[in-house]
Amino acid sequence: MSNYELTSRGWLGKASAAVVAGFGLTMALTSIFAAFFSRGDSYFTPQGQMAMWLSSPIWCLILSFCFFFRSGARAWAWLIAANVVAWAIYAVVRMLMS
Repeated sequence: MSNYELTSRGWLGKASAAVVAGFGLTMALTSIFAAFFSRGDSYFTPQGQMAMWLSSPIWCLILSFCFFFRSGARAWAWLIAANVVAWAIYAVVRMLMS
C-alpha cells in the first residue's frame, strides 16, 4: 500500500474522463444489461426501461469514483480500457444471443 494522499489536484482531467469515457462505459454496461434481459428492440418493455433508468446511477457512480484516480491521465487510461473491455463483452453477448 502506498501513502497516496487524496488531493483536488488534476480534478479537471479526472472529471472530464468520467464525463466522456464514463458515458461510453455507462452505455456499454446498460447495453450489456439490455442484451441479457430484454427480448427484441423494444424500449417500452420493463427490461428496456430498467436498462434506460440504470444509466443515471451508473454514470453518477463513475463520476463520483473518478476522483480516486491519482491523475487525470490514469483516469483516462483506466476508463478507456474499461470501455474497450465492456464493449468487447457487449459484442460477444450480442453475437451469442443472435
